[in-house]
Amino acid sequence: MLEEIVLSKKDLVKLFEEGILKDKEKNWLYEDKEVKIVALHKVEPKFLQDLTNAEYFKIVFIK
Repeated sequence: MLEEIVLSKKDLVKLFEEGILKDKEKNWLYEDKEVKIVALHKVEPKFLQDLTNAEYFKIVFIK
């Protein structure tokens, strides 16, 4: 199994739309396996709105 996947914001949204990635109350699931989603920034975000404005994200599988 993969330990992490790096993908664009567009691809992340597509995974949610296709139901591959699901947002549950307390966690995210990728194909029914618990994951963390980490925003990857080119520079350190200075403002709260910058946190969700990342171009790339990393999906990390929780063991």
